[in-house]
Amino acid sequence: MSRGVRKMGWITRNSDKLERLADRVVSRLARNLRHPKAGSTAPVAEVPDEHYYRPVFSPWLGHGDFGAIVERVSPFSLVSPDRLWTLRSLAKQARSVPGDFWECGVYKGGTAMLLESIVRCAVDKALYLFDTFAGMPETDPKRDHHRRGDFADTSLEAVSGRVGQGPHVHYRPGLIPETFIGLEGQRVAFAHVDVDIFSSVTECCRFIYPRLSPGGVMVFDDYGFRTCPGARQAVDAYFSDRPEVPLVLPTGQAVVFKLP
Repeated sequence: MSRGVRKMGWITRNSDKLERLADRVVSRLARNLRHPKAGSTAPVAEVPDEHYYRPVFSPWLGHGDFGAIVERVSPFSLVSPDRLWTLRSLAKQARSVPGDFWECGVYKGGTAMLLESIVRCAVDKALYLFDTFAGMPETDPKRDHHRRGDFADTSLEAVSGRVGQGPHVHYRPGLIPETFIGLEGQRVAFAHVDVDIFSSVTECCRFIYPRLSPGGVMVFDDYGFRTCPGARQAVDAYFSDRPEVPLVLPTGQAVVFKLP
């Protein structure tokens, strides 16, 4: 009898044992995939907010009051819930940093609404909003996919109606960097840069970074998107000779924390 025939006979006689062994292996692998940090196959105790693990904790799916926030701002924003969560978390941290909040690229005002609700709770903060409020300016076809006039379905009146007219909100309509004129003495704690194109991102970096307080944050919303290749080029070029390293997130955003 050949070795192959003897092996097949052994497998046939022990098929039940092999099936049980395979089931145990598959079950163990499945538990480790669900809980890769556990290090054992022991049952895991009840996990708070279990339904927000997809497969890791994902609070942007609606944890706490965030579901209501997303419902309120999403109709006026192209920013996805995971990016909104990042934006809110970093903005709340920046409340303790000296300086004001800036948003460059407001569009319909969804993220400005989110930032306004955070600034409103701080006694020493103002929110500056920079946008043409009339669509994309001239672009560079060699670097940018967007074209002049994109995102024109907005207006200053519509945005100010959503965000509010309080003394802590300042609208700066027009082209960057002209709309920065007069703000040379400002300090910035938090900047959300969502302008999509190389020239505008570059001008934001040039003006905001020197005025960013130590511990302050710049969030580049469109860094990692294929539709905004110029944005990544601008950020990488500007920070290539500076100590800060842009932190690239799986959301598509990049974050810069100003060093002391």
